[in-house]
Amino acid sequence: MYKTLFTSVLLSVSSVLLSQSFNKEKLDTYFSTLEKNNKFSGSVAITQDNKLIYTRSIGYSDIENKIQNSDKTKYRIGSISKTFTAVLILKSFEEGKLKPDDKLSLFFPQIKNAEQITISQLLQHRSGIHNITNDNSYMDYYQEPQSEAKLVDIITKAGSDFQPDSKYSYSNSGYILLTYILEKVNKKSYAELLKEKITKPLGLNSTYVGKKINSQNNEAYSYSPGNKKSAETDMSIPIGAGAVVSNPTDIVKFSNALFNGKLLNKESLEKMITIRDGYGYGLFTTQFNDLKGFGHAGGIDDFSSLFAHYNVGNVSFALDSNVSDGYGNNLIAKALLSAVYNKPYDIPEFKTYQADINDFAKYIGTYASPSFPLKIAITTDNTSLKAQATGQSEFTLTPTDKNKFEFSQAGIKMEFYPDKKQFRLLQNGLDILFTKE
Repeated sequence: MYKTLFTSVLLSVSSVLLSQSFNKEKLDTYFSTLEKNNKFSGSVAITQDNKLIYTRSIGYSDIENKIQNSDKTKYRIGSISKTFTAVLILKSFEEGKLKPDDKLSLFFPQIKNAEQITISQLLQHRSGIHNITNDNSYMDYYQEPQSEAKLVDIITKAGSDFQPDSKYSYSNSGYILLTYILEKVNKKSYAELLKEKITKPLGLNSTYVGKKINSQNNEAYSYSPGNKKSAETDMSIPIGAGAVVSNPTDIVKFSNALFNGKLLNKESLEKMITIRDGYGYGLFTTQFNDLKGFGHAGGIDDFSSLFAHYNVGNVSFALDSNVSDGYGNNLIAKALLSAVYNKPYDIPEFKTYQADINDFAKYIGTYASPSFPLKIAITTDNTSLKAQATGQSEFTLTPTDKNKFEFSQAGIKMEFYPDKKQFRLLQNGLDILFTKE
């Protein structure tokens, strides 16, 4: 459900040739290496020309009861739910129940600027409505059931961050409101609409709106570093912004149906992939080599997920993970796509470095850079070092060498210079120097 600053995907090299002979053995070795080094727990799937060409599951869905992940394991997919919600909104456009320029004031006049905010702006995160999941107070209620009235009241009181349509800013609040609008115009629950319009027609038997996690129903728990079972978001809160449960096999089926015209008409799909500031209707743009694709990432509790579709070769991939300290999803995605498109990729090598936790104190503080819009706070829980950018989720840093750390899931490397009270952040070509305040 959260979109953290550090998880954008840009996988670029040079021109692409579709693989004529998919090297399953090398990809198996890649995932076996991750498994051996406890660097991934989850499942992946790839399709080419609508045919499932690869699946793999490693790790545990329930560590306590030693239940392993499998192709039947279902995961909370977080903000990939937004793609499903956008499809349902577009279907409502097709059915004449909604229009892109309908105003929010038709449904929630009490929200600031509701008379200016359109359905289209909600879909593209251009409404200005404040994202309530960024607030510290969100942690006070996210595990408890919330009614529509209560959530709308919270969103209303949170107000607006900017004038509608003046810029892009990711907002779970907007997609929560879109869910309620869907329910009002269709006179059905979001769960019923998802089943009726998408999952039943496509045969997505492992995709539905989640409730409390039930491992006996092949549902995975998520885990924070140290194999600590994570607290569960009550799914009455994210609903269409992040409450869907699924697995990679179902997600690639959904992706193929969407981009091959089996869910929406041509005009609706064109609306969905019309991009402003990197975002369409429930879709981001992604890039691999010279190829442009569309997809979405997701994160809720300690689950993370990613899917994308590329027209060349009609390729879709999806991955779901249930640990927060694994290998980077972007790096895994690059390996999956490299295997399909016959591009070189390396089997990772993992080196261990034991940091002295007594050294962590010299890193602690709040750092800023004139080249970066957010401050980054460095903290410790006396067992590991943590980093958190303003308004973003906290993540654990893994030591790789003296004064060097990484967060591999997002491809982040950080090198500290304690004597100068600085650190350098490296990610996706960025090289930014931060100084302690």
